[in-house]
Amino acid sequence: MRFGINSLSGLVRNKLGTDPMNGDVFIFIGKRSNQIRLLQWDGDGFAMYIKKLERGTFERPMLTGTAITSTQLSLLLQGVKLESVRYRTRYRPLKRA
Repeated sequence: MRFGINSLSGLVRNKLGTDPMNGDVFIFIGKRSNQIRLLQWDGDGFAMYIKKLERGTFERPMLTGTAITSTQLSLLLQGVKLESVRYRTRYRPLKRA
């Protein structure tokens, strides 16, 4: 986890084939899973958030695609096991054709 903003944005562009300046948040978890880095373009520059745990590890989410929701990211940063989370039923408007 020695990579800085330039190296991480290069990884996004070269390995993922995605524009790092599209506003998405890109998540990088270290080899030992005790450090996480979030990279986002906020309109006029990159912002990077780093969190290193003194004890414990971050969960590596099992993804069906390439994205997680903002709620899942919040739970991941708080140390909640994503597999054990159960969402309660909420109102959703009907989709009209």
